[in-house]
Amino acid sequence: MPGRASQDRIAALRRFNRFYTRKLGVLEEHFLHSPFSLAEARVLYELAQGDRATAKEIGGVLGLDAGYLSRILDRFARARLISRVASPADGRQSLLALTQKGKAAFAPLDRRSRDEIEVMLRALVERDQKRLVQAAATIEALFAGKRESAPAISLRQAKAGDFGWIVSRHGALYAEEYGWNESFEALVAEIVAAFIQEHDAKRERCWIAELDGERAGSVMLVHESDKVAELRILFVEPEARGHGVGGRLVGECIRFARAAGYRKITLWTQSILTAARAIYLRAGFKKVREAAHASFGKKLVGEYWKLKL
Repeated sequence: MPGRASQDRIAALRRFNRFYTRKLGVLEEHFLHSPFSLAEARVLYELAQGDRATAKEIGGVLGLDAGYLSRILDRFARARLISRVASPADGRQSLLALTQKGKAAFAPLDRRSRDEIEVMLRALVERDQKRLVQAAATIEALFAGKRESAPAISLRQAKAGDFGWIVSRHGALYAEEYGWNESFEALVAEIVAAFIQEHDAKRERCWIAELDGERAGSVMLVHESDKVAELRILFVEPEARGHGVGGRLVGECIRFARAAGYRKITLWTQSILTAARAIYLRAGFKKVREAAHASFGKKLVGEYWKLKL
């Protein structure tokens, strides 16, 4: 069922339209300092794709009024930018294509368009470029009536730059969601520092989960004894929850632990971390004991869990 559009949302989308048309310069009489308007440039683009098309097909793709499109095509024909050949399927229709002159006219326009977009993207850091492209894809999919496909989840080993992110995101998110103070961030920093300084590559791992190429979560598996590994600092970003990221991270810990020869995995969590506890239960972990404590500025109940491999 269609949603109700609030006045605030209408105003926000109109504001975005004004900003974006100004950013692209589409309100100028000549698009990208060429002899063509935006509509004419779009018609040239469709014709430049290689396959011959009828005016009806181009009008359908661009949503242009038939009379307006006809005037554009007549102008192109007079300038010898396009050729017209009767359609073998329907003699009333003409198949349109760019002439060599038309291709020469379109080439600098296409190049300027690419260059302007490149300049805009290069003004953004890599993460923001990905966010922008993803946001554009979302807008396109929503207005085209397409259902978003499931995001792609991938796991990789942590590398330089990831460890600071792990500490920062733990501190910020647990403060926001549970009101924990900076002592929790300090604990995570100690865990991360110990992993870096004492890392045993054969028996320890730190994984980063990515959702559509963006960091979305992390987990560590560290050596506790020859037969016991410890799962530590499982974390999933709020926007990545519900996609199976946490389960994938825990599952990777279990697979690695078995391959490394461990017989058991232990972990320490808190009773209020219900989403994490549900992941551990699904993976086969069992709670073995609990103990109340005062940490991170709160009164908590710590839980000790284990999984026999």
